[in-house]
Amino acid sequence: MVIGYQGVPGSYSEQALIQLFGLVHPTKYYKEFEDVFIGLEIDEIKYGVLPIENSTTGSITQNYDLLRKYGYYITAETGVKIEHNLLVIPQTKMEEIEQIFSHPQGFEQSTVFLKQFFPDVKQTAYHNTAISAEYVKNQNARTFAAIASKRAAQLYGLDILESNIQNNKENWTKFIVVSKLAESNPSCDKMTLLFEIRHEIGSLHQILAEFAKFDINMSKIESRPVGNGTFSYFFYIDIQGNKENRNIKDAFENIKKLTQNFKVLGYYKKTV
Repeated sequence: MVIGYQGVPGSYSEQALIQLFGLVHPTKYYKEFEDVFIGLEIDEIKYGVLPIENSTTGSITQNYDLLRKYGYYITAETGVKIEHNLLVIPQTKMEEIEQIFSHPQGFEQSTVFLKQFFPDVKQTAYHNTAISAEYVKNQNARTFAAIASKRAAQLYGLDILESNIQNNKENWTKFIVVSKLAESNPSCDKMTLLFEIRHEIGSLHQILAEFAKFDINMSKIESRPVGNGTFSYFFYIDIQGNKENRNIKDAFENIKKLTQNFKVLGYYKKTV
């Protein structure tokens, strides 16, 4: 069983993979989020690990769109505490740094530190924080730095010039496991739903009322445009419960009548 993730060794995605599966399975890493879905599609991997939401900057909307595009399923989730560090070639000093590399979220989550110490330094976005660290290592230039994890520093032989530079010290990212096939067991107590509603007054209210009517806890709602120019939206909703629960079954029957393209995107154990 091969497990895939976006990034390179040392990325937060790899850290999430290790938390979920340990170190016993072969892994394959990919450059882009969609490459993970393609890996699933062509059976290079059985599972893919992807970020879906950050506690500071919000949802990774691209991965919601990819879940809908490929029609795959969420089978598990985990949370990774994000601790950003400024990584440099050994013996580099703060005043030598002219360019910093990281994922856009790495920059966005470290704005206070960057404005205080590097207000005029060029920021260059990369696909992944660990890829940024690898690039700085390969360039071997003391004018470069990367924002990445401690594991990335260890893997690529970089020094940590400043640690925990993120704005929010309780900065977490939720990762999901994606599979071509849905999985479910009695311990699953969380579901992600996908559906489309018309752009009409009260249409969303009717659906939310069904969750309240059947005493179902909704923990998240995310909207994404259908993209056909009609101001219609797809909604992703996380709810708590098991698919065998009577109230869940009854609510779904009613909600299907009020929506289009209703689908359960996954059954899994709540851990975040």
